[in-house]
Amino acid sequence: MAKQDGGGRRPPGMTDVARAAGVSAQTVSRVLSGHPNVREETRAEVLAAVARLGYRRNNAARMLSSGRSRTIGVVTLRTTFYSRAAITSGIEGAARSAGYAVSTATADSLDTFAIESALSRLVDQGVEGVVLAVPLITGSSRLEELTRATPTLTVDGSRTDATGVVAVDQSLTARLATRHLLDLGHETVWHLAGPGEWLEAASRRDGWRTTLESAGRAVPPPLEGDWSPASGYRAGLVLGRIPEVTAVFVAGDEMAFGLLRALRELGRRVPEDISVVGVDDIELAEYCAPPLTTVAQPFTQMGELAVARLLRHIAAPETVPEPASVEPRLVVRASTAAPPGPPSRSRETPAVPGAATSCDV
Repeated sequence: MAKQDGGGRRPPGMTDVARAAGVSAQTVSRVLSGHPNVREETRAEVLAAVARLGYRRNNAARMLSSGRSRTIGVVTLRTTFYSRAAITSGIEGAARSAGYAVSTATADSLDTFAIESALSRLVDQGVEGVVLAVPLITGSSRLEELTRATPTLTVDGSRTDATGVVAVDQSLTARLATRHLLDLGHETVWHLAGPGEWLEAASRRDGWRTTLESAGRAVPPPLEGDWSPASGYRAGLVLGRIPEVTAVFVAGDEMAFGLLRALRELGRRVPEDISVVGVDDIELAEYCAPPLTTVAQPFTQMGELAVARLLRHIAAPETVPEPASVEPRLVVRASTAAPPGPPSRSRETPAVPGAATSCDV
């Protein structure tokens, strides 16, 4: 490897990779840019040389020479909720496979100004396109201006005039959960909803309500949580004291974990006394006691579809992608069953202080 003045070693360059792989520098460039017209054997040889030499592309120089940053921006919400992290991970994996880097800007809240600021930071960095991975419901003139200037696609949020959208059919999510409980024989289904300002929560709540109305069943008053296990626990302490509650659709698995603990502490058995369905199918759902019936959200597929559609939008910015929807899937486990027989009037629900399930958080 060539040395810099003063005897220090310089980092490997594209010509070094080309020499090691036995190809031209132009071929190396085509491979690293994700160009489709490269033989797979050549691509493998170049990538092996890149890994062997520890070659790193100079993105700043590349942007100056080509006018392209090969970078996608992602606006996400500052949260520890599994769904947001899983969607972002899916976007990053799909972008990397397409030869793009990802720059993330975090919004501290769902306030429109916070989202505008995060999007502005990415546009200022020169990203080629942006994925708004936030549950946006209402837009603004500034958001419209920014998304007209930079190809933008929203994930599980409302679209602006200049953006496309990729979303899970959250109304179907609710219908799958509610219909499953009705089919088991429950007279009605109670609902623990997510925060009202989240688009997913609003769509799930609407899907639950319309399913009950279409079946001619009573619609109980919904409770609202904040996606956290603690809010699920608080709701469970309420629902577990209502004798006629036999089925609950919870808008998120993490809230369902808290609800399961509260029911256990109140002496209400799952599923013998109360059936519970969650949403997301996070890893812990399968290992609860009992394992949680839930509606799986295809987070990886959403990320892949969002990146694919955004790249097409970048290539043809004058066109706005049509909305795309991916379907959720009901995963039936042991937390749902037929309802119990009519409860005895003298029956009490003893409290069991300190008892918990394996879903404790």
